[in-house]
Amino acid sequence: MNKREKIVGEKTGAVSKTVIYIMLVILTITIVIPVAWVFMASVKQNSEFYGNPFALPQGFYLQNFVDAWTKARMGDYFFTSVMITAIALAILLIVALPASYVLSRYKFRGSKLLNTCFMAGLFINVSYIVVPIFLMFVSGDKIVKSIFGHSFFLNNPFMVSVVLASTTLPFTIYLLSSYLATLPKDYEEAAYVDGAGYFTTMVRIILPMAKPSIITVILFEFLAYWNEYIISMTMLTDPNGARTLPVGLLNLMKAQNAKAEYGQMYAGMVMVMIPTLILYMCVQKKLTQGMTLGGLKG
Repeated sequence: MNKREKIVGEKTGAVSKTVIYIMLVILTITIVIPVAWVFMASVKQNSEFYGNPFALPQGFYLQNFVDAWTKARMGDYFFTSVMITAIALAILLIVALPASYVLSRYKFRGSKLLNTCFMAGLFINVSYIVVPIFLMFVSGDKIVKSIFGHSFFLNNPFMVSVVLASTTLPFTIYLLSSYLATLPKDYEEAAYVDGAGYFTTMVRIILPMAKPSIITVILFEFLAYWNEYIISMTMLTDPNGARTLPVGLLNLMKAQNAKAEYGQMYAGMVMVMIPTLILYMCVQKKLTQGMTLGGLKG
């Protein structure tokens, strides 16, 4: 390569980098501005919304958060979302971690069929099966009511957690299996020589090495469970009972459109966003590591 071609190549690379940086800046602006606007709107008084909507708040009207937490029952919805998310994550990890370990590290009769079934679950959208699940729960409640006198499947946050964990199980097993398959088997062989069993090897040797992938799963599924709307709206039908934050937020938006309590509505939106932002900032490095290492083997 002569000097002229080298100069042309350097100029082309510089132009490409400039275009990429410009696109990244534009993408960042399109993401940051709406989020920042919601945070600013959450501390505004109602009178400020009738002027310039992009103007900075005249002060910090924190009463919006108090009203949203108490009057709009966002506090109750918040704790319901925390409970459902925590239970769903616990169920998911208890089931997915052993299943991923066995399917990725051992070959046995039927292992290919199980892998195929889990992979097929990746193509099933929860929106397509939420109605059949609801009808099954309605039928189950009729049987439970005839025996015990009260319902169990509907308006039960625990059952919502079970459904959420079940619908995300295929993707979780796929992601964890892809990561676990990249780990050398020498660690397991050394553990077996020292007298460790299968369960001990999984808990003390393999799972600690798979922390980046597990953290990635926890973040992904936390976001999915925390922001989930369709299943929660369908399974929690009692208007005076337990509701999750997204369902409660939509009800709040409908109510506040008539009352014109916009600050209270945006305060509710901030309550939904803050936990996800905090979690992402805490595990950002582990998430990047998990996404880079996971999926190298299928």
